[in-house]
Amino acid sequence: MRVLVAIANYGAKNDRYLAELLAEYRSMSYQVDIVVLSDVAKESGPGVELAVGLPNKDPWSLPFAHKQLFADRLDGYDLFIYSEDDVLITEKNIQAFLRVNRNLREDEVPGFLRFEGSANGELNYPEAHGRFHWDPQTVRSRGEYTLAVFTNEHSACYMLSRAQLRAAIDSRGFLTGPHQGKHDLLCTAATDPYTQCGFQKLICISHLDEFLVHHLPNRYIGSRFGVGERELRRQVATLLQIGRSGQQATSLFQTETKLAGGRYSKDYYEPVRLDLISAIPSAARSVLSIGCGWGSTESQLAKMGLRVAAVPLDPVIPGGAEAGGIEIINGDLSSARRDLADRKFDCLLLSNVLHLVPNPVDALSSYASLLSDGGVAIAVAPNMAGLQATWKLLLGDGSFSARGGYEKTGVHRVSRRILESWFRSAGMKIVKIEEITHMDPERSTKVRRIASRLPASWMADEFVVVARRHSDSRFASQ
Repeated sequence: MRVLVAIANYGAKNDRYLAELLAEYRSMSYQVDIVVLSDVAKESGPGVELAVGLPNKDPWSLPFAHKQLFADRLDGYDLFIYSEDDVLITEKNIQAFLRVNRNLREDEVPGFLRFEGSANGELNYPEAHGRFHWDPQTVRSRGEYTLAVFTNEHSACYMLSRAQLRAAIDSRGFLTGPHQGKHDLLCTAATDPYTQCGFQKLICISHLDEFLVHHLPNRYIGSRFGVGERELRRQVATLLQIGRSGQQATSLFQTETKLAGGRYSKDYYEPVRLDLISAIPSAARSVLSIGCGWGSTESQLAKMGLRVAAVPLDPVIPGGAEAGGIEIINGDLSSARRDLADRKFDCLLLSNVLHLVPNPVDALSSYASLLSDGGVAIAVAPNMAGLQATWKLLLGDGSFSARGGYEKTGVHRVSRRILESWFRSAGMKIVKIEEITHMDPERSTKVRRIASRLPASWMADEFVVVARRHSDSRFASQ
């Protein structure tokens, strides 16, 4: 079998990792030809072809240089591998790809997940962060293998057979100039086969270890990018159970927007929201969380002695909540509401939910009816009409533009006035709206001084809304 490998290697920063990759490919039993794509001339060792030059003046365009190379050499190789210069692909990975690929449909491609390792042996999986998650509705069997979609297509590498590469080229989505969309410019070249060429990237969860590739710098350990070994394995075990059950899993709602970079999407790994917790009246004893992710805030509330129930984003993500003793009600917005029909709660939490559901007023009204007499609803929503969003739009950053309607963008535009309208239409009275800014205090003070004549809400990145259904609330004075 003939294999063509293209490695994007900008500058000299990652040359020590590149050397590891080259040594690994040279050790393989296949006939492997290696092309290093670089912006500068350098010595890469015997048997390695160097291609120097950027597709355009942007340094991040370098990864796109491999596409024409693959197209030009389509008929000469059986397997095509692209990777960045710090992702170690082994012969075991290639063998697993070939074995599983034979069992997949024409529009399906086996994919990989990156892992990192710390000095003390801890593992990190950096693709799991922010809006990215397993899609439980995609679990499927192909022969002896169970596979599922992870919504982050990026793993800084991909493999395609000759037939798959030909199909990608024929789709007219492969041989494109440098661009970005769902992912930034650096990541897009490695994800185009899935985002532009009609292929679906599937992770083989039944044989996961064979589809893990080492991100050699171990850069994201201890950062907000990634989950640990225990959490990833828990999620995969849940997916495998869904596959064995043969039942269709349900997600709560569409959590990712259609804006560039997924702007305003739901964060599945949201940290503890102390601002929400502080807004809960001290007399409250029970809480219902709508749109629970992995459950940091909900677990904290349970530790404080509250009785907490949660409707999670999907059946896979709420591991922390379940471990913290949270009652989980799975389903979509309608079925979960039916399951809760005879229940009452003192507090309803909706953290970054309302702007993503198809009808915010209906959702708010439906779930607010579960509040006990005097109960409060607490919602967090982004400010899309604030100073930062407006300034970014003026600079041409389209990721901040939520105009065009929900069907086009996957998100409802939010301002303070729109939030007030939603709650009023849902039959609720707003107790207060807190304006949250994530700008550092020193910069915030300077901006406030400059923008002193602008409405206060312009400084807010988010709003925290507290509302109640009845004016005679036992919480009204708290």
